[in-house]
Amino acid sequence: MYADVIIDISHEKLDKTFQYIIPAGLEETLEVGMLIRVPFGKGNALRDAYVVDITDEPSFDVDRMKYIDSVAVSKVPVEGRLIQLASWMKKNFGSTMSQALKTVLPVKDSVKHIEKKIISLAISKDEAQSYLEGIESKKNCKARVRLMHALIEDGRIEQGFAASKLSISAQTVKSLENAGIIRIETETSYRNPISVKVSEDDRKQLNDRQKYAVDSFCSDYDAGKYGTYLIHGVTGSGKTEVYMNMIEHVINSGRQVIMLIPEIALTYQTVVRFYRRFGDKVSIMNSRMSKGERYDQFLRAKNGDVSIMIGPRSALFTPFNDIGLIVIDEEHEGAYKSETSPRYNARETAIHMAEIAGASVVLGSATPSVTAFSKCMSGEYKLFSLPSRASKASMPQVHTIDLREELKCGNRTIFSRKLQELLADRLEKGEQSMLFINKRGYAGFISCRSCGHVMKCPHCDISMTEHYNKKLVCHYCGYETPMVKKCPECGSPYISGFRAGTEQIEELVKKMYPQARVLRMDMDTTSGKDGHTGILEKFANHEADVLVGTQMIVKGHDFPDVTLVGILAADMSLYAGSYMSAERTFQLLVQAAGRAGRGDKKGEVVIQTYTPEHYSIATASKQDYNEFFQQEIQYRALLNYPPVCEMLMVKFSSADEKALEKAVEKLPDFPQNVQVIGPANASLYKANDIYNKVLYVKSEDYDVLTDFAQKMEQLARESAVYRKVSVQFDFNPLTM
Repeated sequence: MYADVIIDISHEKLDKTFQYIIPAGLEETLEVGMLIRVPFGKGNALRDAYVVDITDEPSFDVDRMKYIDSVAVSKVPVEGRLIQLASWMKKNFGSTMSQALKTVLPVKDSVKHIEKKIISLAISKDEAQSYLEGIESKKNCKARVRLMHALIEDGRIEQGFAASKLSISAQTVKSLENAGIIRIETETSYRNPISVKVSEDDRKQLNDRQKYAVDSFCSDYDAGKYGTYLIHGVTGSGKTEVYMNMIEHVINSGRQVIMLIPEIALTYQTVVRFYRRFGDKVSIMNSRMSKGERYDQFLRAKNGDVSIMIGPRSALFTPFNDIGLIVIDEEHEGAYKSETSPRYNARETAIHMAEIAGASVVLGSATPSVTAFSKCMSGEYKLFSLPSRASKASMPQVHTIDLREELKCGNRTIFSRKLQELLADRLEKGEQSMLFINKRGYAGFISCRSCGHVMKCPHCDISMTEHYNKKLVCHYCGYETPMVKKCPECGSPYISGFRAGTEQIEELVKKMYPQARVLRMDMDTTSGKDGHTGILEKFANHEADVLVGTQMIVKGHDFPDVTLVGILAADMSLYAGSYMSAERTFQLLVQAAGRAGRGDKKGEVVIQTYTPEHYSIATASKQDYNEFFQQEIQYRALLNYPPVCEMLMVKFSSADEKALEKAVEKLPDFPQNVQVIGPANASLYKANDIYNKVLYVKSEDYDVLTDFAQKMEQLARESAVYRKVSVQFDFNPLTM
C-alpha cells in the first residue's frame, strides 16, 4: 500500500504530492488526514506530512520509493480534519483530490505580515524620571524629552506614532536604544477587514416561539445531542436573534462558530448586528477581501483570536480548532452550491463536518429548500417554526397583477397600473420602494403575452430555450422543435422572450418620476470591493427613494422605511429550464415580498405575472409555504426529481466535436434500477470553442451514483477515446 502525502503544509503548495510506501505495521491504522513523519530530501531529514490519499497503485518506481517513518501525533490537527473532509468531498461530489484539497485548505501564498515596532522602557520608571530630569535643560535633547515623557506616561508606544505625532527621528530612537534606555520590539499585526462603527448591544427580548427554539437547542447541546435543526420563520420573524442566542451559548462553552450567509451583499448588516453582541470575537471572510486580509483571518481563527467567522460558502472551511456550531442562513439559496469542481453543497458538507467535529448545524429560511423541509418531515432534521413577525409589524398586503389583462387594457409598459399608482403614492409620502427584476432564466423561455402560454418540452415538463438557429430546445432530453411565430394556444402574435434589464427599468423610473432618486444594484454596480456596502448604506441613509435590482436586493436586507416592493416579470424564474423552477420562483417572490413593511408602516407588494394561477405564484402571494411544499413534492414524485430520488449529471466537454460524439457512445455499464436520460447537448452546447454534452442518471440510492461516477472517472482516465474529452460531475444539480 502507498500513501500520497503533502510535505509541511504551511510552506509547500498544494498541487505537489509525494508518494511513500506504508510499512506493514501501519497499513491497518493509517487514514487520510493523519499527520505523519517521513524522510525527505537528499539528507532524509524527518519532516511532518499529511496523508491525502491511500492507494494500491505506485505512481513511480517502487525501488526508489521511501517508507513512512511513523505517525506524528495521536490527535488529528485542524489541517488533518480538513484533508479528511476533502477525501469525503472527492467521493461524494466527484472531483480529483487536488481540486478538493484546494477547496478546503487555504492556499498559503506568501503574504507578508504587517509588522509594527513598539518602543518601551528598558529601565524602571524611577530611573527614566531621573534620566528625563537630567536632559530636560539641555538644548539638543528636545526630541528625547518628548519621547521620555510619552513613555513614562503610556509605558509603550508605536514607533510610527512617535515619528508622525512626536516628530521623533529614527536616529534618536537608535541612540536611546544603544544607551540601554529603551528597547524596540517587533509585533505582528493582523489585518482586520471589519471597519463598521457600531453602537452598544441592542439585544431584543425573545418571544415564546423564539425562546422555545433557543431553549430546545441549548438543552440538546448541553446533553451532547448534536444534530441538524431547521428554523422556518417568516420574513422578519427574528431568525437572526435566535441564531445569536444559540451562538452565544456555544462560544460561552469555549467552542467556535461558523455563520454562513449566501451573498457578500448581506455581510454589512449581519456584521453590524453580530459586532454589537460579540465585539472583536467576530471576523468575516469573503472573496472581495485582499489575499492578506483572507490569510490573516485564517491565522486569527487558527490561533483562537476570533470565535465567530461570518461569510459566504468558502467560510465553511475556517480552520477553527473546536467547531461547536455551523449556522447556514437562507439555506435555500443556490449560492451554497459550488459551480466549480468539486460541486459541493455547503449544507451537506456542513452536516458531515459537524459529525466529524461533534457539533450541531442550524439552518434557517423563510422559504426552506424542498430537500431540507422533506428531511424535517422524515424526522432527520428537527423543525422550529416562527410563523409571525417578531415585532408588531404585520405581513405585507400582496397584489397579484395579471399582465395579460394589462395588455388588453392597452398598458404596454413594464409597470402595471397598480404599481405606477403605488410608486407615485410612496414618492409623495417620502417612503422608500424596491423594484425587483426577476432575471433568473434570462437565457430566454418563450411565452405568450396574450394568454400566458409557455413553450415547454412535451417529455420533461421543462421550458424550452430559444436558440439562434430559430429552434426551441429542451436541455434535459434534447427534444427540438422549430421556433413558433404565433401562440399555439390562442393564435396571438405576441409570443417571444422577455428582454428588459435593470438599466432599462432604472431609466423608465427616472422618466416617469423625474423627482425620484434612484439607485441600481446589480453585477455592474457592485463589482468593486465595497460596491454592495456603499449602495446599501446610501439606501439605508435615505439618499434614494427607489432601489432597482436583481436577486441581491431581496435577500435578508432589513430597511424599516421600505413600504413597497414591485416584483417585475415573476414568470422569468418559473420557466428557467429546471425541475427547481417553481421552488426558485416561490422563494424569490416570498423573499422579495418580505422586504416590505418591516418597520412601523404597513407594507404592500405588487407581483406582476402572466400566470397568476400557477401554484408557486398563488401560494407565494399568500405566503403559504406548507401548501406550496405539498404541491411541489407531488410534482417531484411524479417526475422522479430530487429529493424524491438522487440525480447525477455527467458533463462531457471537448474542443473536438467528433471526439466528443465518440466518447459519449462509450459509457460504463449502468447499474440496475437507475433511470438514464441522454446524453444530450448541454444548454450551452458550444462555448469558447468547447463542445458540451450532458448525461443524467437517477437513483434512490446516492451510493449507486457515486459508484457510477467513480467507474466513469476510471474509464475517462484509461480509455483512449477520452484522451481529448474532459468529464465533470454534478450531484443533484440546481440547473440543467
